[in-house]
Amino acid sequence: MTDPLAKILVADDEPDLRALLQRYLSDQGYTVRTVDGAGPLDVLLQRERFDVLVLDVMMPGEDGLAICRRLRAQGETIPILMLTARGDPVDRIVGLEMGADDYLPKPFNPRELLARIQAMVRRQRVLGAHTGPRQTGGRIAFGAFTLWLDERRLERNDGNDDHGAQDVPLTTGEFALLQALAQQPHRPLGRDRLIALAYGPDHTATDRSIDVQVMRLRKLIEADPAQPRHIRTVWGVGYVFLPDGSSPGGGRQP
Repeated sequence: MTDPLAKILVADDEPDLRALLQRYLSDQGYTVRTVDGAGPLDVLLQRERFDVLVLDVMMPGEDGLAICRRLRAQGETIPILMLTARGDPVDRIVGLEMGADDYLPKPFNPRELLARIQAMVRRQRVLGAHTGPRQTGGRIAFGAFTLWLDERRLERNDGNDDHGAQDVPLTTGEFALLQALAQQPHRPLGRDRLIALAYGPDHTATDRSIDVQVMRLRKLIEADPAQPRHIRTVWGVGYVFLPDGSSPGGGRQP
């Protein structure tokens, strides 16, 4: 049964599709608001908290990709499901690189959209906060960073007394993946295993989406993302997390 408190924001310039999604998702127990572009979208995000943003790529003015990139740059962490025209793989890949959590090609079955939204809400509220074995004190320290598990935030402290510790904005998906990696230090993890640990066994994430999320995490936590110290690639396996940046040994490349 759908959580009646879950709120969905739909941004699409097609009136018929907005009306269809509002009616269908409302019938499933969600609170749904719809907008036709970036302006009203920004207003609602400033006024209300939403659990998922359904964002169409092809919109006049500021399109969905630009909106997604801007929101992430501003520190907005709402889970974003992007609607892509004709299932264009370029749109899907770019959307993930901009910070989207999932995507769905048009035309789509509303039941599939519902299933993806349910998974995103469930992951945000349950799986992302309770993944894998707990760490003592509810935190994991590595390099200049501290990952606070209970508070679900990443903190950076460069030792500069003038600025002190600063929060690093993470999307729900990025936090879940970083937590899954950090709770299995020095252990090479395949992409399928990472998907299960971070998002749950029923999630539809792909190997490519894991690679994109890792790329985004490296940009946030690595001094040189091209030569990562903490999230290393293990060829033929997947990735390994190294809190102290030491070499994992074996056939490893950044």
